[in-house]
Amino acid sequence: MVIVGGGGHGLATAYYLATRHGITNVAVLERKYIGAGNSGRNTTIIRSNYGIPEAVRFYQRSLELYQSLEAETERWVMHKQKGLLNLAVSEASLRTERARAAVNAAFGARTDFVTPKECKEICPQLDLTGGGVWPVLGGSYHHEGATARHDRVVWAFAEGAMRRGVHVHQKVAVTGLMKEGDKVTGVETTAGPISAKAVVGAVGGHVTTLAALAGVRLPIRTHPLQAFVTNHYELAFNVIAASPPLLFYMSQTARGEMLIGAEIDRQPSYSYRSGYHFLQNCSQRALTLFPFMRNLRVLRQWTGVCDMSPDYSPIMGLTGVEGFYVTTGWGTWGFKAIPAGGEQMAELVATGKVPELIAPFALDRFAKDRTMADRGSAGTH
Repeated sequence: MVIVGGGGHGLATAYYLATRHGITNVAVLERKYIGAGNSGRNTTIIRSNYGIPEAVRFYQRSLELYQSLEAETERWVMHKQKGLLNLAVSEASLRTERARAAVNAAFGARTDFVTPKECKEICPQLDLTGGGVWPVLGGSYHHEGATARHDRVVWAFAEGAMRRGVHVHQKVAVTGLMKEGDKVTGVETTAGPISAKAVVGAVGGHVTTLAALAGVRLPIRTHPLQAFVTNHYELAFNVIAASPPLLFYMSQTARGEMLIGAEIDRQPSYSYRSGYHFLQNCSQRALTLFPFMRNLRVLRQWTGVCDMSPDYSPIMGLTGVEGFYVTTGWGTWGFKAIPAGGEQMAELVATGKVPELIAPFALDRFAKDRTMADRGSAGTH
């Protein structure tokens, strides 16, 4: 079995194949080094407060797997439950947060609708007046929102898989797919061909290129996503704060840096370049609600690329080509889905049966007009 992509999703799939199904004849192929792609460029937030039942159930499973990941892998991934506060600054966004809390409560995620006073109690650094421009009208509080170190998560899965016999090959690029008729039977790589009963595409940012080799056209567009951190701030920002209508989110790292992300770049691109325009716009929105940040300085910024589906939900499972599977369309929420995505893809590949949890996110939902529209983050617009 071959998994293309040594990021969180590919390595988690390999890990769960080994630990849950005893399948260790697996090769994970990464063209650079493991975690070099989007797994190493995200903002490390874990949550399950989505807007549709199917997504809430899936991400709640992932959140719970994260909570036990350190004990299971015996690796410290710096998982820390902080709670996530979504802030509403308009009547429309207030209705959205009220609905989010109701859907979350109904399908297993702990989220409460909160008043402006409660928002201030949860996050004392918040300016409820919004600088006179965007006054905070309320929001929702997701109790189990958390963060974890992305590189430690990637290595926890990698080491756990390799200890059980999985082969992880770095600096090996896939250059083609081997086929017999319409069936995928292996991969061509820069290190030679590898035959396989199944090939899983877990290639964040470039999945359409890989899928095209199998003759699969995916409804995916790739967009850059930028983020930045400031210099150190006193360790007193104890919550993850986000404002979906203002399209930004922020948390504090273990080193005291304020880590801030925003919406995807609107123009599709594979570019990893970051720019001043993003810093200017994102900072202006964040400073309006959190004026203490005026005294901080930007330390560094970076860019990843996101595979976005038309309904903003992931695509997992069968592709219509025998022997070829994909896990993609993770948009801005791939990190938080790593454990559940890996677990469910491993079950599919091992058993040949589509797990109930990911059945709604099948590729053929677009042909069947059963889309799963959910703009459940501040990173989509």
